[in-house]
This record gives sequence, structure tokens and C-alpha cells, in this order.
Amino acid sequence: MRRAERDLDPAAEAFDPELQDYPDSLLPFGAHPAYLAYDEEQRRRIRAWAWISFNKNVMDVERCVVEPGFDVLAQDRLAAGVSGDLGIAVYQSMVDEQYHTLMHHGGSEFTRTHRGWPLPNWILPQAQSARRRSVALSRCTDERAGSITSLAYTTVAEISITTYLDLFADDPVVQPFHRATVRLHNRDEYCHASITADAAAIVYDTLTADERTHFEHALVDAMDAFTSNDYTTWRAVLHTESLNDAMIRDVETDTATGRLVQDYSGIRSLADDLGITGRLDWEW
Repeated sequence: MRRAERDLDPAAEAFDPELQDYPDSLLPFGAHPAYLAYDEEQRRRIRAWAWISFNKNVMDVERCVVEPGFDVLAQDRLAAGVSGDLGIAVYQSMVDEQYHTLMHHGGSEFTRTHRGWPLPNWILPQAQSARRRSVALSRCTDERAGSITSLAYTTVAEISITTYLDLFADDPVVQPFHRATVRLHNRDEYCHASITADAAAIVYDTLTADERTHFEHALVDAMDAFTSNDYTTWRAVLHTESLNDAMIRDVETDTATGRLVQDYSGIRSLADDLGITGRLDWEW
């Protein structure tokens, strides 16, 4: 059993009711007049929901996106010869992912306890990237194609998740416990990015021409899945809070809202190394 994480500064475990569970700057409707018109208690509840949603999204990605792709590597399902030190690193990464799920579950429980609000996960839909992966898998004609798709989704998740986690890791308006949770998770992910890139390159080198094209298309599909705003989650939150979702319709159709912040420079580097950057239908 992995030891309890004691790298948290004791001050990080303190709870300040005036600090935010999630920054308004990262809410897609954070500057919308309807949101700003809510009283502070209602905005606190929405921010708390946002943090619960953030944690659930991370947990869904770990369990439903990342771990299946690591299993493809660990079992060498594509017969690429992933073994030795790299194979051990893959298994260690799988252990880490389980622990990350526990960490973010603890982050949500911390807020539920200190805010005194239930905020149940079952209110929220599965993470969009996990749903998109399921759709992509349903289009695969055989198990091998499914393994390639799974690996592509894991590659995008592991190489780019650090930016997602960094979104508010150092934001002083956010609860210290939340920021510490994210920083500890990110520490592992910087290592995982290198492991995943190395493994993906080894596998790619063994694929047929058609399989390489499949992997490339799956990479693009995964990048789109991870950068698209998931408004179904926000609708679920506002419905639960008995609030009108008109502002969601406004931001959903507002081109200025844009995509989620996601740094794909690591994927770009991998694509450059593989010589496929020009083959990917993606605006870097």
C-alpha cells in the first residue's frame, strides 16, 4: 500500500470559508451578468460544485481513459515489445493513477465536510473525454484497433494533463488544500508524460501504415475531446441548484468563450519526433 502523502504543508489542510473552491476566472460563465447577479452564497455553492466536478473529471479520466491505455502497454496487447524498465515504469504509473483517484476523491470529501453540503458525484455526467473515448471505441472494427484508440487517448491525457491541473494550482484565491492536492498530482504527471511518450513512440514504430493512420486520427479526436467545454456538467449543476441555464446557452454559442486551456506542446513534440506533425489535422 502506498504510504499516506505527507508532503502537504499543515497550513494547506486549513479551511478558510472566505476562500474559493474554484476561481471565477475559470468558470465559462464567470463574467456573465446572470452569474454576477447571484448572491455570494449561491456563487460559493457553484464554485464548490465546480471543484467537485473538476475532481470527478480527473477521476473519470484516470479510471476510464488513462488506466485502460496503460493496460494496453502493460499487457503488450499490440506486441510492440514494451518490457524491461519501461514495462516496470508503466506498472508504477498504473499504481500512481489509482492513488490520484483517491487524492481527488479526498479533495471532494474535504469540501463536502467543511462546507456542509452533500454535492454528490452522481448528479454529474461522466467526463466528456471518457464519453468521447467510448464513442471512438464503438467505431473500432476489432480489438487491436480498439487498443490503438485507447493508447492514443491515454497518450493525449498523460502528456497534456499537467496544464489542466495547473489551471488553478497556484491561484491564491483558491483553498490551500485544493492547490496542494493538484500540485502533488502534477508532480507524478510530469514523469508520466515522458513514460507515455516513449511507449507511444515504440508502439507507433511497429504499426502498419493503416494502423498508424488510425493512431493519428485517434490522437486528433482525443485532443478535441479534452479541449471542448462540457456544458452538460454545468447544466446538471444549475438544474440541481434550481437555477436557469440561460447563461449556459449564451456562453455555449459565444465564440469568444473558446476552448479549455490545454497545452499540446508535448503532443506536438511527440508528433515531430514521429514525423507526423503535418499529417495531424490540428491547429497547433
